Amino acid sequence: MVVTLTGSNKFVLQAALASLTAEFIREQGEIAVERLDGEEATFDRLRESLQSTPFLASKKMVILHNASANKQFVEQAEKLLTELPETTEAVLVEPKLDKRLSYYKFLKKVTQLRDFSELDENGLAQWLAESAQARGGHLNISDARYLVERVGLDQQLLDNELEKLLLYDPTVTRTTIDLLTEQAPQSTIFELLDAAFSGNLKRSLTLYNEQRQQKVEPANIIAMLTWQLRSLALIKTAASRSVDSIAKETKLNPYVIQKAQTVASRITFEHLKRLISDLLTLDVRSKRESIDLDEALQLFLMKITV
Repeated sequence: MVVTLTGSNKFVLQAALASLTAEFIREQGEIAVERLDGEEATFDRLRESLQSTPFLASKKMVILHNASANKQFVEQAEKLLTELPETTEAVLVEPKLDKRLSYYKFLKKVTQLRDFSELDENGLAQWLAESAQARGGHLNISDARYLVERVGLDQQLLDNELEKLLLYDPTVTRTTIDLLTEQAPQSTIFELLDAAFSGNLKRSLTLYNEQRQQKVEPANIIAMLTWQLRSLALIKTAASRSVDSIAKETKLNPYVIQKAQTVASRITFEHLKRLISDLLTLDVRSKRESIDLDEALQLFLMKITV
C-alpha cells in the first residue's frame, strides 16, 4: 500500500499522518516505522529503505517527507513504488505538490492520494461543531462561526481553543468564547478597515486603540494594513468574477475574499491607490525618521474615512 498526503492544510494532513502511523504501530510496533526526509537523505538511502525487509516485524512502514525534493527519486518513483515488497507500506508526505507535473499525475493514479485543502469559514464552523460533538461537548454552528471570526482561520489554533473551551464547559457559548479567547489581531485590523471605509472614524480609532492595548506594535499594524490593502486591490481588480475564481488566481482564502468584497465595493481605484501610496510613504518614513507612528497611523485612518 502506498498513500500520498498532500495539500496546504497542515493541521488535517498531520492528523491523517498521525492516525495512519498510530494504527500501524499498534500492529507492528514503533521499531517497524522508518522516517526519511527527501531533502536530506540520498537516493540510495531512500531506495534501500523502500526495498529492504522489515526488522523484527512482519511489515514495516516507510514515511517519506518531501521525497520530490530528490530528483533521482522522482525519476525512479514509478519503478520504486509499483515494485514495493509486500512487507512494505509507504506514506509520501508532499504538502506542496505541483499538479501540473507528471509526478503528481502518477501519484494520483497509482497511490491513495489524499488532498487536504484549507477550509473556509463555513467549513471550519462545521468542523468545529462536529469536533465538539466527537469530544462529548456541544457547539452550535452559529457560535462556531463566531469563534472562527474571533480567532481566525488557523485550524490548529482553533483546535487548541476548542479544547480549552470544552475543558471549561462542555457546552460552548459566545459567553465562554468571549471569556476564554482573544480577538485575533488580523481579524480586528479588517474590522478597523471596514469601519474606516464605512466612514465610522470613531469606531476605527477605537479598534486601533484596542490593538495597541493588546501590545500590537505600530509596525505590525502597518504590515497588516498592507496585507489588507493588497487583498482589496486584488479583489477590486477581479471585478465581478466569482469567489472561487478569485481564490484560485490570488491564493487568498475564500472567506477573506467574501468579507473584503463589500469593502472593495465602497472605494474607487484612485482612492485605493492613494491609500497604498500613503501607507508606503508612512512605512518608509518610520524607518528613516523619528516620528510618532501612533499619531501618523491615526491620521492615515482619517484619510480612509474621507
